[in-house]
Amino acid sequence: MHKSLSNSYKSSTLKRHSGSLSPFVPSIFRLNQTSDLQSQSSLTNSIKTPSGYSPFRHFNQNPCFFSSGYFPNGVNFKGFGRNESGVSCAKLFFRSFCSEMCRESMAYDVVIVGAGPAGLSAAIRLKQLCREKNVDLSVCVVEKGAEVGAHIISGNVFEPRALNELLPQWKQEEAPIRVPVSSDKFWFLTKDRAFSLPSPFSNRGNYVISLSQLVRWLGGKAEELGVEIYPGFAASEILYDADNKVIGIGTNDMGIAKDGSKKENFQRGVELRGRITLLAEGCRGSLSEKLIKNFKLREKSHAQHQTYALGIKEVWEIDEGKHNPGEILHTLGWPLDQKTYGGSFLYHMNDKQIALGLVVALNYHNPFLNPYEEFQKFKHHPAIKPLLEGGTVVQYGARTLNEGGLQSIPYPVFPGGAIIGCAAGFLNVPKIKGTHTAMKSGMLAAEAGFGVLHEDSNMEIYWDTLRNSWVWQELQRARNYRPAFKYGLLPGLAICGLENYILRGKSPYTLKHGKPDHEATDAAYLHSPIEYPKPDGVLSFDVPTSLHRSNTNHEHDQPAHLRLRDPKIPELVNLPEYAGPESRYCPARVYEYVPDEKNQLKLQINAQNCLHCKACDIKDPKQNIEWTVPEGGGGPGYSVM
Repeated sequence: MHKSLSNSYKSSTLKRHSGSLSPFVPSIFRLNQTSDLQSQSSLTNSIKTPSGYSPFRHFNQNPCFFSSGYFPNGVNFKGFGRNESGVSCAKLFFRSFCSEMCRESMAYDVVIVGAGPAGLSAAIRLKQLCREKNVDLSVCVVEKGAEVGAHIISGNVFEPRALNELLPQWKQEEAPIRVPVSSDKFWFLTKDRAFSLPSPFSNRGNYVISLSQLVRWLGGKAEELGVEIYPGFAASEILYDADNKVIGIGTNDMGIAKDGSKKENFQRGVELRGRITLLAEGCRGSLSEKLIKNFKLREKSHAQHQTYALGIKEVWEIDEGKHNPGEILHTLGWPLDQKTYGGSFLYHMNDKQIALGLVVALNYHNPFLNPYEEFQKFKHHPAIKPLLEGGTVVQYGARTLNEGGLQSIPYPVFPGGAIIGCAAGFLNVPKIKGTHTAMKSGMLAAEAGFGVLHEDSNMEIYWDTLRNSWVWQELQRARNYRPAFKYGLLPGLAICGLENYILRGKSPYTLKHGKPDHEATDAAYLHSPIEYPKPDGVLSFDVPTSLHRSNTNHEHDQPAHLRLRDPKIPELVNLPEYAGPESRYCPARVYEYVPDEKNQLKLQINAQNCLHCKACDIKDPKQNIEWTVPEGGGGPGYSVM
């Protein structure tokens, strides 16, 4: 099993601006003297990154080097000086493009944001192409989680199609994919009963897995190929050149107090510059959303708005006699009303563990609905409760997922790079799967990027190959399932039955989505408050108990990463008109209305609770909440999700 990458040599080196290891070298420097040029060969051969690759890269055959790693102690270079804090800074023209003179910079051929299935698949594919073509390109992956896999959560019934293409020998290489699907059930639930329906899923050949474990394994494979992975660093900024082309990302500063002052452990963020930048941030990626807006990528592909759901999940360990490895169950109906799209899943993993969850579409109307409490209620259903009795919860988590499908995919190419995976939105809703499509999109972007760097082609090839791939074929067939449910549960089921059994995805029409999720929220006066049962501490639990199981942790003394565009809106709009929905749609109790000294309710943001699910960024009725990255390494610490 791949070890925690957060403790690797590379990560600890990047965090250190002083000490036994020299600081990493700023982005680029030119060799101005003949002696420097003569020493190029011996220098590049003698200095290696921790992964064994030379830290110098040629760029367009010019006599300049790009840093893709670190220099051992004792290496000195002409043209470098130190600022008052002792940090190396280059004395050259390139510094004029930096946002601050002393922010350290590293340059790579490809910078990838996000060590998830898409990002790591792209990194692996790039390095495979390098070996096939005998080319040496530097590839860096930056990940905001404390370790690779720490922020990864999914059902997950895994379709290995993309993995078969990427790493055909995965079975022999001990991938954590060991539980084939053995049975596939589909129920419609009422409050007290479960009705078995024909299963619309085809899961033969698929596996029940932990995606966080698979991603850790992929991280190990990427490093074996020479990819440099930096967990614990949050990409907070897009870097542009003078022509508005993306040239990399910047990580946020560490060690800033809530009041904005610099603490004793303050460290400047770093610039990771890339000839190509791939964004693999997952659903509602903060940088991806900015680029989609800045370059009008939805308009370019004539895409509709994205629509989302919130998935809440627990992993349980149950009695061995109740455990059937590979058995999977999906349900529709209760506890959700007929106007709210969603359903549950229950997958039997290995080691007596099951994955249990509820997915609630975020275009629900009732502002009193609480997805977390609906999930707690679900576990008390007579068909579910007996399985859980006597068991214990191992882990808890939540994450949003894109459900817009084909209609909502933006043009994924921007000047200087591309958006891949769930950041673009390739989830196949009727399959309830997006890992295989995310991986394939990363592989296709890697192939296009390699062509740009090695064969002087263009990144638009990614868009062309994507639309000619099996990913597009899948999403084309699945395009009408999700929007069908805007008409309600029963009409949605009827349309989906027509699509699945008669038209088989070849319908001559394409349905459109309804309102964006935040606009779908009704005013509170149109609904009655929902009284949820108190947790019993056996099957259902309060939020603090669940948060503890998510291993969520943030540095308390840092600026809130959840920002209000207008601080007056919660008290003037959300509370009186919508009864404060942010206190309910958040599955981590980040948002609470508490009385002030005048007994007036004021919104309190408990940012340290944040699971990074992004529900607030999506569902806030006035789009007043902006989710930004906290200090790198903060957030949940998933291990089996």
